[in-house]
Amino acid sequence: MSKTVYVSLIADLLHAGHVNILKEASKLGDVTVGLLTQKATGELNDVPYLDYEHRKIVIENLSFVSQIIPQETASYKDNLEKLKPNYVVHGNDWKNTNQRKYRDEVIEALKSWNGELIEVDYSNDINNLKIKDEMTKLGITTTARQSRLRTLINSGQVVKILEVHNALSGLIAENATSTTSDDEQVSFDGMWSSSLTDSTSKGKPDIEAVDTTARVNSLNEIFEVTTKPLIYDADTGGKTEHFEFTVKSLERVGVSAVIIEDKTGLKKNSLFGNDVKQTQDSIENFCHKIKSGKTVQVTNDFMIIARIESLILEAGMDDAIKRAFAYVEAGADGVMIHSRLKDPAEITEFVNTFRAKDKHTPIVVVPTSFNSVTTDEFKTMGVNVVIYANHMLRAAYPGMMSVAKSILQHKRSLEAEPDCMKIKEILELIPGTK
Repeated sequence: MSKTVYVSLIADLLHAGHVNILKEASKLGDVTVGLLTQKATGELNDVPYLDYEHRKIVIENLSFVSQIIPQETASYKDNLEKLKPNYVVHGNDWKNTNQRKYRDEVIEALKSWNGELIEVDYSNDINNLKIKDEMTKLGITTTARQSRLRTLINSGQVVKILEVHNALSGLIAENATSTTSDDEQVSFDGMWSSSLTDSTSKGKPDIEAVDTTARVNSLNEIFEVTTKPLIYDADTGGKTEHFEFTVKSLERVGVSAVIIEDKTGLKKNSLFGNDVKQTQDSIENFCHKIKSGKTVQVTNDFMIIARIESLILEAGMDDAIKRAFAYVEAGADGVMIHSRLKDPAEITEFVNTFRAKDKHTPIVVVPTSFNSVTTDEFKTMGVNVVIYANHMLRAAYPGMMSVAKSILQHKRSLEAEPDCMKIKEILELIPGTK
């Protein structure tokens, strides 16, 4: 009887490294590929461009593979318990990454039936990340960028969005990476075009003084140097007839989603709350605006997300929940719940109440005030998208002001140098500068 071999793959971009692993696995016996689902890849923070079925079609046409089964989580345990393979084959690169915990699980499981883990030398010269990096350098199409947000949301991970107000901040959102305490490589998933920071960067008040045409011009500059999806802050959306044109403009340039808030009149920042006069729109009128926007959009990928101001304006939790379900019924692709309290209790209550009846509609939060909550906690809560809505501009201004004052104080720039990038780093920051 032929021995059995298990290989786990994402196989978004099939390359020589994958083929080598499958080739070595086929020498040991009949190969079963556990193809990671969108949910499983989300757990690894590696969301594929191709969906499960398209990846499956590619793999099932390889002669090395006997069968394909879905691997529903990043952990191999469930599939291994069902199949009890003689061998598990994997590249040896996972020994020193955040996947080593899954490696330990595999070794422990195989002991139960005297199975063996075979590790193939990792192909350092060719791997998914390097290929995706090279593809990114080539740019991205409008449709590919636009559809990416839905793909990210559907993966089950918390989508991390960073505010951008010009092309330079867009490059930061595109390229910033860090390593968490458990050795997980993390980066931002997309960008937020904030009306607050867009107007402030132009020296204008946050009262919708910067028109859509000017803001779209800024988007085009950002899109020239980035590939990640972008969510657009449209404030109230303006008159319904105007909002329809906004949707068409945003969709045409490749924006993934627009967020509109259920207030009327001259825009006032929500963090003022009732300290200034702000009027909430009626449910009927706002639902009409949502429906009108959905009617004129062309693609299925573009999203209209309804921002609920009930907690900001102290209209109560019942009003917020009532509006949320009404907006979803009207066609909203997601809801954003906002609060200006540091304590996240009312956000938690809203999410729990909404999720008790609706498990699937995306929930967006902007934790400018309730900033103690981590993305892991938001995920557990049931939140899909977290927007860090103004931090790039807020960080830039103090730094620039400090340097300007230092030059004035010391009558030279020497003392300001430690707070500035080196000229060489500036020259190396933008590809093509040299």
